[in-house]
Amino acid sequence: MEVRDAVHARRSIRAFTDREIEPELLTRLLTDAAYAPSGGNLQPWHVTVVRGAAMADLKARMMARLTDPTAPEPTPEFPLYPSPLKSPYRERRFRNGEMLYELLGIPRTDKPARLRQFARNYLFFDAPVGLFVYVDRQMNAPQWADLGMFLQTLMLLLTEAGVDSCPQLAWSTYHDTVAEVTRPSEELVLFSGLAIGYADPSAPENNLRTERAPLDEWCTVLE
Repeated sequence: MEVRDAVHARRSIRAFTDREIEPELLTRLLTDAAYAPSGGNLQPWHVTVVRGAAMADLKARMMARLTDPTAPEPTPEFPLYPSPLKSPYRERRFRNGEMLYELLGIPRTDKPARLRQFARNYLFFDAPVGLFVYVDRQMNAPQWADLGMFLQTLMLLLTEAGVDSCPQLAWSTYHDTVAEVTRPSEELVLFSGLAIGYADPSAPENNLRTERAPLDEWCTVLE
């Protein structure tokens, strides 16, 4: 598979089968992904993989928290989006959500159904493997950018290997519950989760192909 093919084939999968991933394959892809660029070669990513009993434990803890009316509100360590989110970013985000819920047949007025769908984030969309990317609190914006390059490299390698994925910043909101299972050092901040597995071809949400703004909307060429 050419790199360009992997870029176009990669997409965020929101429904997985229970097909397992060979541990040796995942180890190889993670090792290769560590060749992603990072400023000063800091390699600031810290990765925790959950599967099997650890995955079941995490899911049980998350579902208990989400369904407990007395549970404390989550305390994110960083905002996922600016507030308010200005144009054109606001419209892009809105359009992304509308396309997903349209595929699922969930109208805008059905807020309970939308919340149930969003809660599937915290089941890793039934993927057999979940991955958490942490970063040291000392790091700054350039090193957080390195995390994105690591994740993109890993997702393209997964695509090349025929494995699907979905990056999930939503996990960072519940970093404290995740920490009950992953036990990270206090020096680490949870940046993102990543669901890894094989797409369920019968799930309508997996037909979502998000739109991209035309080149002339975001690229300026000076000569």
